[in-house]
Amino acid sequence: MQRTPKKLEKKRLVRYKEGAAMYSMGMNKFQALAKDAGAILKIDRMVLVDLDTFDQYLETFRVKE
Repeated sequence: MQRTPKKLEKKRLVRYKEGAAMYSMGMNKFQALAKDAGAILKIDRMVLVDLDTFDQYLETFRVKE
């Protein structure tokens, strides 16, 4: 029995735990960078990170040689 690959969709909004796993970094570092990027959305007690904004912020750290 073959497994069908799950279709990967790029999410725009994620929670801290999922985002930290996606970017292979610790939860505290992901939270700090998301806050610095201004990518945090709070809905009642739920916190989401806008990955479009987060990605733009990460690009500012690119090293040009």
